[in-house]
Amino acid sequence: MNRPLNMFRLGRSMALPLLLASCSSGPLSSVQIFTFPSGDHQEGQVQYEQTPPAGGPHNPTWQTCGVYASALYPEYVVHSLEHGAVWITYQASLSEVQVRALEQLSEGRTHVLVSPVGQQTAPVVLTAWGAQLEVPDSRDARVGAFLKRYERSSRSPEPGAPCTGGYAGTM
Repeated sequence: MNRPLNMFRLGRSMALPLLLASCSSGPLSSVQIFTFPSGDHQEGQVQYEQTPPAGGPHNPTWQTCGVYASALYPEYVVHSLEHGAVWITYQASLSEVQVRALEQLSEGRTHVLVSPVGQQTAPVVLTAWGAQLEVPDSRDARVGAFLKRYERSSRSPEPGAPCTGGYAGTM
């Protein structure tokens, strides 16, 4: 079972907050942190607890990093997250100006994906393996800070593994 790291269970009924000093202040204080085992490859559709997913079982093939105008299969993208990719997703209703700004953020980066996601609740969501940040728009200063911290990060199970030569299709 995956759950945010900011909560843990004592016995069956008590949950207490776990303070993470490195995440408790500063521009990334609102990042949600999750734990997942890595390397769980499986074919077919996977049901995830988060939208978009921040880790867990995934397809044996990763999603090729880049900008996509259509929704992606999360099973491929989660494998890219395992390789140290950051997935920037946005609601379909986001303005063209905002979408173009997100696309520009990916330019020159080897481990970033940008795509729409239909059922996410925030206008923009940044996701890395075990980490997720919701922001109101592309101009939020936390977007750059998240990319700096999590793209090709040693926090991912396979940092620096390829994000090219994988699946390049969409839903």
